This record gives sequence, C-alpha cells and structure tokens, in this order.
Amino acid sequence: MKPVKNMLRHLVLLLALLAGLAPAQAMPLTDPKHEPLVKPVAANCYAIGRQIALQRGGQLMQASAINTGDRLMCRIVIRVPGRDGQRPRRAEFIVPAD
Repeated sequence: MKPVKNMLRHLVLLLALLAGLAPAQAMPLTDPKHEPLVKPVAANCYAIGRQIALQRGGQLMQASAINTGDRLMCRIVIRVPGRDGQRPRRAEFIVPAD
C-alpha cells in the first residue's frame, strides 16, 4: 500500500509542476499594444502631499496613488499640530494626481 501512495504522491507533484509551467510557456514576454501597468505617479503624489502639508502647517505622513476608475487620485495623510496644547490631529485628503 505504501508504494502506491508514494507513486500517487509523485504523480500529483509532477502534474502540479507541469500545470504551473504550462501557462508560463504560453504567455508572451511583452505586449507592445498595452500601456505599462505601473505608472510613475508615486513621486508626483509625494510632491503634492508635501505641498499640502506645507500649506496646512503639518507633517506629511503618507502619500499614495489610488485609482477611482476613471481618474488617478492621490491619498494624502498629514499630521497637523493640535491647538491649545492638544495632541496632533490626523488629516486625510484625496486630490487629483495631475
């Protein structure tokens, strides 16, 4: 019984390996018709976030690009100093990336 289990285990592993390699052989390496999946907007969002933080007198905590379907937007998170000795507040802004 044990040799049959080992043979089945090896057969399953071989099939899994072949199934994993088959799609990689069928896919082309590059497709010149499609635009790149990654766009260089992170630096732009960072610059926008720095500008917003400067205008609000805060510190930039996070700047990330988000896709709303039809437009690329930047999600900006800044820390604004509290008033009258209170703790700093977190402020979040969604602004166009362009």
